[in-house]
Amino acid sequence: MDFTFTEEQQAAAEAAKGVFAGVAPDTVPSPALTPGAVADTCDRALWAKLADADLLSLLLDARYGGAGLDAIALCLVLRESARVLARVPLLESSAAAAAVQAFGGEEARSALLPSAGRGELVLTVAAHGRTGHDPAELAVTARQDGAAWVLDGVQTAVPWAYDADVTVVPAHTATGRTVLALVPRGHEGAVLAEQFSTSGERLGELRLESARLAARDVIDADGAWEWLRDLLATGTCALALGLGERVLRMTGEYASKREQFGFPIATFQAVAVQAADRYIDLRAMEATLWQAAWRIASGAPGALPAAGDVAVAKIWAAEGVRRVVQTAQHLHGGFGADVDYPLHRYHAWAKHLELSLGPAAAHEEALGDLLAAHPLA
Repeated sequence: MDFTFTEEQQAAAEAAKGVFAGVAPDTVPSPALTPGAVADTCDRALWAKLADADLLSLLLDARYGGAGLDAIALCLVLRESARVLARVPLLESSAAAAAVQAFGGEEARSALLPSAGRGELVLTVAAHGRTGHDPAELAVTARQDGAAWVLDGVQTAVPWAYDADVTVVPAHTATGRTVLALVPRGHEGAVLAEQFSTSGERLGELRLESARLAARDVIDADGAWEWLRDLLATGTCALALGLGERVLRMTGEYASKREQFGFPIATFQAVAVQAADRYIDLRAMEATLWQAAWRIASGAPGALPAAGDVAVAKIWAAEGVRRVVQTAQHLHGGFGADVDYPLHRYHAWAKHLELSLGPAAAHEEALGDLLAAHPLA
């Protein structure tokens, strides 16, 4: 397996480094001190910079103003964004646009994709379901009524719901098929209620009550939701990796300066061993991430469907990022919990990423089902 990045992918990563270089993770109030959301909206100034750098249209074809790159390029950019806790819907908007491009009709593509690539229109995805434990597509029903579709149900913890102009909602039909509904903000029959993440970000509960959508706003292609869900999960793994790498670096810098008994604590064997274990976690997270992203980008066959590689990556990401931030808190001592120091923010974001699109246990169960259905020779 050759994980060498192409020149275009490396250029996207370098552009992202330039955009995120001036971003500080402490630009909003601490989630530890804020009873509600840390901010009412995403970082619009940063969003505009991403648009100017053509990083919002990475996955779009040239005819929609995009670069025509793949999931690997997106994950490289997401990795950089997580290192500074960038408060932008980069994953959700990019993945939703890519799904519309791959599976939507030409009318929906023309209406949404050019504006999304320029950052003028924000997309998000309701991928959490009603509880976070059940499949998201089962939380909403979709039925046809003449030429229209009617949606009923509730999706919770929708990221950036109040920033998004359109929310992509998976819903199941009476025949067991899954469709993707493109629900505009403020659409009749669609009501938002505030929720809050552990990271302090503003989420939304989307309640759909006989919400009617035209056929052009519903994607009913087979496999559309599964492909979008895999891309979102893989992007979440990239975010976890970037966050974990930054936290381990912060820990190394602190342990090299913090002295105990006249020596830097980094020279103590117990500290070095714990840091080494977390480094191994990060390298496993990285290898499984690129395997999953490569399967999605290339469509290459394997012993298991691509969902199997995505499940493995998410298992490592969920468990690994949790261990990394816990070890960092331990090695920082009380200083790690100081709200004037950014580590507690990374810990809160890590918990959100660990549980996003299912914790490790959920993906272990999904992987077990795949292994049962596709026994390895």
